[in-house]
Amino acid sequence: MFFYIYAAVLGYAAFLMYSNRVEYPLNMLQLSEYKNDKYSKWIEENSSKVNRFNYYEKTEEKSPLVWTDRVKRLKKKHDFVNMMFIIGAIVLSSIVYNIVNPKIIGLVTLVILYLVIYFFQYRVLMISNHLAKAKEDEINHGFYVEAQEKIRKLKRESNLKVLGITGSFGKTSVKFISNTVLSEALRVKNTPSSYNTPMGLSKVINNELGPEKEVFIAELGAYKPGEIEEVAELVQPDIGIITAIGPTHMHMYKTIENIMKTKYELIEALPEDGIAIFNYDNKYVRELSDKTKLKKINYGIENIDRLDIYAKDIEVSTEGSKFILGIRGLGEINCHSILLGVHNISNLLAAASAAYALGMTLEEIAEGIGKVEAVDHRLNLINPGTGVLVIDDSFNSNPVGFRAALEVLKEFKGYRKFIVTPGMVELGDMEEDENYKVGAEIAKSVDHVLLVGVKRTMPIYKGLEDAGYNMDNVYQLKNLKEATQLLANMNKAGDVILFENDLPDSYSED
Repeated sequence: MFFYIYAAVLGYAAFLMYSNRVEYPLNMLQLSEYKNDKYSKWIEENSSKVNRFNYYEKTEEKSPLVWTDRVKRLKKKHDFVNMMFIIGAIVLSSIVYNIVNPKIIGLVTLVILYLVIYFFQYRVLMISNHLAKAKEDEINHGFYVEAQEKIRKLKRESNLKVLGITGSFGKTSVKFISNTVLSEALRVKNTPSSYNTPMGLSKVINNELGPEKEVFIAELGAYKPGEIEEVAELVQPDIGIITAIGPTHMHMYKTIENIMKTKYELIEALPEDGIAIFNYDNKYVRELSDKTKLKKINYGIENIDRLDIYAKDIEVSTEGSKFILGIRGLGEINCHSILLGVHNISNLLAAASAAYALGMTLEEIAEGIGKVEAVDHRLNLINPGTGVLVIDDSFNSNPVGFRAALEVLKEFKGYRKFIVTPGMVELGDMEEDENYKVGAEIAKSVDHVLLVGVKRTMPIYKGLEDAGYNMDNVYQLKNLKEATQLLANMNKAGDVILFENDLPDSYSED
């Protein structure tokens, strides 16, 4: 009897410890989109965090756990699985207790089993997630079918038009820009932030999309072939934009050809009378455009004689850009925008193409372009009034976007230039080489370099060093908190700071 009282009391204490420890693993699983393969890879790459008996406490929370209904259900499932392991530990140790002398061995066995379970809580969560998957898939499918039918009904009864946007990068910016431009003449429903998965879009469609809207804008994200097709079957696009194709998420896609195939799933989902819109300046997108038989619109800045929508006479500065917008068949018009960088003119042209496809006039499009505001964390300029300017490009980063941000930084002539970056991720086998190359690019135009994450940013460090950069002006820091503390001591009026990429907690170093 003593053993079972001892086991129950200790088991209850162990259960509370397991439950207390689960929040951070849940956070990492959520950031891994509840995919055990991605979560398992994170575990392997962060063994120093995982292999601790103490509860891991983050020094900073950039992407805290969101207690969604799914997380709450998973937490209950995880508690159940832990209880099963505790019962199993009691049964096993009781056998040892009853057949082995001295009896203390049975008690020690119980303690060891409880500690082993605690130690493997990250892996136990994977088991819980696997067991919960069938129920979650059933719930998600119900939401998906409901949203899909609602789109069909709105198309049939209210003549709703759906604009689908995808690409390796630029799609979220184009989504927000399109919302502003199209709203100049149409009633538009946009999706928040990076809602680009079936469940995120289903939630917006089911809860927020009404018959009064004329256009629904849907961003379509994916990590592997087939995922764009799944989202496209949900939203049923009439117009599709491919913003750009490049080496992002290469750890999942493996090849550019796989990315091209996946993004083109949006175009393949368009109806016969649909309109395909392509960034003709991007060589990979150009290949897709050239093979498309649907009605299409090509936009860009280069070789404008081959384009349907173009920008010319471009002037960029620290205050934005001016250019002439041209649309074949409509004419040309002067435009201005507060958005920084030439690459943002490409994003504006994507939105102008959608507006043209939806019947807006040249004047309405230009008026909408003038009203576009900077998208948060995507090259938006912040002036806190201290004489120190901040360029926030922290949402994400890729080789093209990183170089575009450096070009914007060059425009701030007469300023002392700083960059704070953890480098680029999810580039697969190209990651080390691309970060090395960007180190050489940084060396050409930046006065002080703050690298966040000593191990991860070593390729950038090496690129700077090999480019002959003054390494006394390079600072390798543990995390963003250390970087901002250093900046507070270094900065003065006349400085400009570029924050390029800000990795989520799943990438943070010890």
